Amino acid sequence: MGIKGTGIKGTGTKGTGTKGMQTRQRIVELSAPVFNRQGYVGASLRDLTSATGLEKGGIYNHFGSKEQLALEAYDYAFSRVADGLMRSQEGATDAVDRLHRMIAEFARYARKPAIAGGCPIMNTAIESDDTHPELRDRARESMTRWHRLVGRIVKDGVADGTLRTDTDAYDLAALVTGSLEGGLMLSKLFDDPSYIDRIADHLDAHVDSLRARHEETR
Repeated sequence: MGIKGTGIKGTGTKGTGTKGMQTRQRIVELSAPVFNRQGYVGASLRDLTSATGLEKGGIYNHFGSKEQLALEAYDYAFSRVADGLMRSQEGATDAVDRLHRMIAEFARYARKPAIAGGCPIMNTAIESDDTHPELRDRARESMTRWHRLVGRIVKDGVADGTLRTDTDAYDLAALVTGSLEGGLMLSKLFDDPSYIDRIADHLDAHVDSLRARHEETR
């Protein structure tokens, strides 16, 4: 299940089938926090065998290379973030409420990360920028999906009269995602979630300012 028109999808891990498939999925899930905390270069084979409880051969029986495992681990890590964004939209009353819920969900990760190590998009984008093009492309695709989600909310909100007609979807997507990622980085750096709380408050106030006035919706 996903959010229509955005590419945001859930984990899709239910009913994994055979024992081999289940073992493979378990390796991915246990390896994802290692890669997210330490990066592709920093995650050693010893770290991965320790996290999974398997020997080297047990891991490579399911994955042809460390790179293949890293890519699938990233996809899993991002799916945890995507699941949270999806759930945050349930029961929302209008576009403004949807944006508030999205901001609150991401801000929550400063205290309770979707996956250990912080946001996989930011971590991967920084670590793999010049060293691992495929991981960098994965992070770029994930951010593009998040931008599309914001864009879809804005377009729906303008169409139904909830948001001002001059609300720019691209500008708001960049502001929301950039501010939240920066706030999460500061909260991690200083071990203080109040940084992202302040940013979330400012974003909420900005979103409220975009609500269409009654005379605009006539």
